[in-house]
Amino acid sequence: MRTLTIKKNDANQRLDKFLQKRFPTMPKPMMYMYIRKKCVKLNGKKCDISDKLSEGDVLTFYIKDEFFEAESEKTYEFLKAPEKLDIVYEDENILLIDKKPGVIVHQDKSYHFDSLVARVQHYLYSKGEYDPEEEKAFSPALVNRIDRNTGGMVIAAKNAESLRVLNQKMKSRELEKYYLCLLCGKPKQSEGVLRGYMVKNESKNKVTVFRHPVEGGKEMITKYRVLGSKGKYALAEIELMTGRTHQIRAHMASIGCPLAGDTKYGAPAGDFPYQALYSYKLIFSFTSDSGILEYLNGKEFEIDRKKIWFSKYML
Repeated sequence: MRTLTIKKNDANQRLDKFLQKRFPTMPKPMMYMYIRKKCVKLNGKKCDISDKLSEGDVLTFYIKDEFFEAESEKTYEFLKAPEKLDIVYEDENILLIDKKPGVIVHQDKSYHFDSLVARVQHYLYSKGEYDPEEEKAFSPALVNRIDRNTGGMVIAAKNAESLRVLNQKMKSRELEKYYLCLLCGKPKQSEGVLRGYMVKNESKNKVTVFRHPVEGGKEMITKYRVLGSKGKYALAEIELMTGRTHQIRAHMASIGCPLAGDTKYGAPAGDFPYQALYSYKLIFSFTSDSGILEYLNGKEFEIDRKKIWFSKYML
């Protein structure tokens, strides 16, 4: 027999969802069998897969030791990633990080251990704010993501409640995100709102923009403002009104002004190692209940423009 007490970050989820995360090597049919045969009890009583867990609940297990042993022998891949972060802001609930171009936000097949989320987990683990042995079903997570070769502001949630609130705010567009980009050429109008429909070619990982609705197309709305221009470049601030793949890159290219360095969307090859795009400003603009993050409402955070790699071209 073994017992486990539910911590704050593991609360407010169904029993079966928690068990799947806590015992990843346990087959689902076996998990359901254990619950049905009372081999898993909640606060000493029979439980159901749909029971919702609360902080302080005690789970009692009469199951094979191998599942606990598999958990204890698990190594933490995030410890292989660097722990150093360029932090814009930090409190007990969130981190705002200046992600540099070239860093991926989540692991993929090419990068097995290093990613921004792994760096965040390593950083918090070293600070003593994240212990995988205590957090059985939660790990610090990223709220938004940006392309590997795009730099800028990424939000990380330190606890489950902050993640829940911020995911809802992202969905309801209560987070205002602004980008700086260097354009090849200057738009005919100094500011405006671009509307179009995008279709992504998955094999080429490239977006095509159409001015009118097309089958399979998703609406995209991009607001821009030219801040200055000199020679063949123009500096623009972009606000995303929708969140589509390669939205800024594809939309600006569709009006004849691709981002400097973005050869995929028509920019000439040159001295730019990445597309000149940076997510530099974030405003928390809550219009609905924000729970434990209410103190962030109305706050604005901005990355020092001198830290942006193409700042020498800014006008």
